Amino acid sequence: MSHSPATMETPPGTTPEPTPNDSELRYLLLAAQREGARQMTAQLRPLNLTPAQAEILLVLAERTPLTLAEVGRLIVCESGSPSRIVDTLTKRGLVDREPGQVDRRVVYLRLSPRGEELLPTLRAIDTRTDAMVTDCLTPEEQQAMTHGLRRMLNGTPSGTALAARFGRGK
Repeated sequence: MSHSPATMETPPGTTPEPTPNDSELRYLLLAAQREGARQMTAQLRPLNLTPAQAEILLVLAERTPLTLAEVGRLIVCESGSPSRIVDTLTKRGLVDREPGQVDRRVVYLRLSPRGEELLPTLRAIDTRTDAMVTDCLTPEEQQAMTHGLRRMLNGTPSGTALAARFGRGK
């Protein structure tokens, strides 16, 4: 998916050789993700939460009630079903499960009162983690990166989850 001059000259049906810049960009993205995850993990440690657990709690705070399948379509922390993470959050008393009013087979998830108590702290951690980007990049750089990453992730499970969660126009 490179737009380097070498890629433009590659005959149709062949795979272009990666350039040093292609590899550097890929590793920069990976390193940025890891740094964000390290910082978030360190901030969540006193709460005994993982970034994946925090993401689910924040999604439930934004949109509730949700089924397990709906939560799975809105998160990027876990591929497949987030059932194991939700089970842990339920056992810790942070998420409640409620049977549906119309169809008792449907189970809805929502934050428990204990989960809601964590929201101010989780939102503050989320804001500090976001500051890694907003403090280092101009609004124009942020917009360009967001646009490029959306294009890169378009059609992927993570891209679909992010589009559903944040919308295309944000």
